[in-house]
Amino acid sequence: MKWCMAVFLLLVLCDGGQLHAQKTNYGHAIFEGVMAEAELGNANSQCAIAEFYAHGALGVTQNYAEAVKWFRKAAGQGNAEAEDDLGCCYRDGQGVVKDDVEAVKWFRKSAEQGFGEAEHNLGAMYADGHGVPQDDAQAVRWFRKAADQGVPAAQFNLAVSYADGRGMHQDDAEAVKWYRKAADQGYAPAQFNLGVMYDDGKGVPRNYIEAYQWVSLAASQGDDRAKRSLSIVEMRMTPEQVAEAQRLAAAFVPRKESTSPSSDSSISPGNPTGTGTGFFITDDGYLISNCHVVKDAAQVRLLTSAGLISAKVVRVDAANDLALLKAEGRFAALPIASSRTVKLGGTVATVGFPDIGLQGFAPKFARGEIASLSGALDDARYFQISVPVQPGNSGGALVDEHGNVVGVVSAKLNASAALAASGALPENVNYAVKSSFLLSFLESVPELSAKLKEPISAERKFDDVVQSAKAAAVLVLVY
Repeated sequence: MKWCMAVFLLLVLCDGGQLHAQKTNYGHAIFEGVMAEAELGNANSQCAIAEFYAHGALGVTQNYAEAVKWFRKAAGQGNAEAEDDLGCCYRDGQGVVKDDVEAVKWFRKSAEQGFGEAEHNLGAMYADGHGVPQDDAQAVRWFRKAADQGVPAAQFNLAVSYADGRGMHQDDAEAVKWYRKAADQGYAPAQFNLGVMYDDGKGVPRNYIEAYQWVSLAASQGDDRAKRSLSIVEMRMTPEQVAEAQRLAAAFVPRKESTSPSSDSSISPGNPTGTGTGFFITDDGYLISNCHVVKDAAQVRLLTSAGLISAKVVRVDAANDLALLKAEGRFAALPIASSRTVKLGGTVATVGFPDIGLQGFAPKFARGEIASLSGALDDARYFQISVPVQPGNSGGALVDEHGNVVGVVSAKLNASAALAASGALPENVNYAVKSSFLLSFLESVPELSAKLKEPISAERKFDDVVQSAKAAAVLVLVY
């Protein structure tokens, strides 16, 4: 792991090794926490529970009948993802008797809400005449909607429609365009077809290097047609051309387009790779966590009072271990005050989600003092705090007695390193990034300035401070 601070005594709190060691308890805690929200009627959590059962995640035995039960609950509340998943269960006969008409019904409900995967699934039902009369024009209509959202299977099917002239005029150039979009995302069938278009010179000038590159990429993913075709393409090429095509294929990196939340089937609520804490700073869903919490995340989800919701990383400041995220909805937010007003010995507190595999899902409160106005080796970016924090507290708000954010919890002294260096174990030596650096970071996002809350100067009951910190805190799940 690459630390965000070049100080060997600091240990980033969201430690992957600790997460792996606690995997069983961690997964059980996630399931129990989401189930509690689902039983209270939260549609997002009901959909998540259904996915746990569908995938056999978090130690839950795979049970499609249970998955259908919870998908139906969420779909009954208009949850678009659950509606699409319920349609898939009816289409595939998983947990229910196979029923294409019922599948179309749920795909349509979801698609009419603009859910990309459902738009593609509904298009496929029209293309095949399953559950509805076969209609190429309707299939193309829905494929295009989903393709515009970046769903690779829809982009592929739209390309096939252009190539074959099904439901629209035949257009090889348009076919190439949509094959390329899906191929760039790593979709093997599109990579193979794009290679064939280059090999035949359809919609694009004939280019054997490009043909070999795309066919070999599809073959590397197990596409049988590509495996059979690769040697045929190679017969037309010089050794130098083959070498160049192989170099291009080796350098290829898939580029995901923006799409609906469930477009990547490898991501589900049941397989997070890490957790941390975050806190909202605007009513419309901007929140802060640590850079090391969300670094390299393919997807981020938040467990809030509204259930399990998705968030996107807007911007990061790796040097100061800060990350700005955005979720959709309305939330309780905390004001940020300049850390220049903080004094040595001042009372501070945090609310976060430490060691959820051991301590459970409920937010945990911790209180202490400003132990130093600088961090390890006198690093001026950090406060040293006596607030007891543990893995999972990373990204939590450090608030003063008025409830203003004056720092972001980020690290603690490495006990083994300190013992080796000094011969003594450290006691409760932890660190938080100063809020002045957070405010400077937020200045790089101009639209935020008018949304930030004014710092509070009036005296408040400390119970009220704790409640406001709790209301703004969220568990961050990273995938």
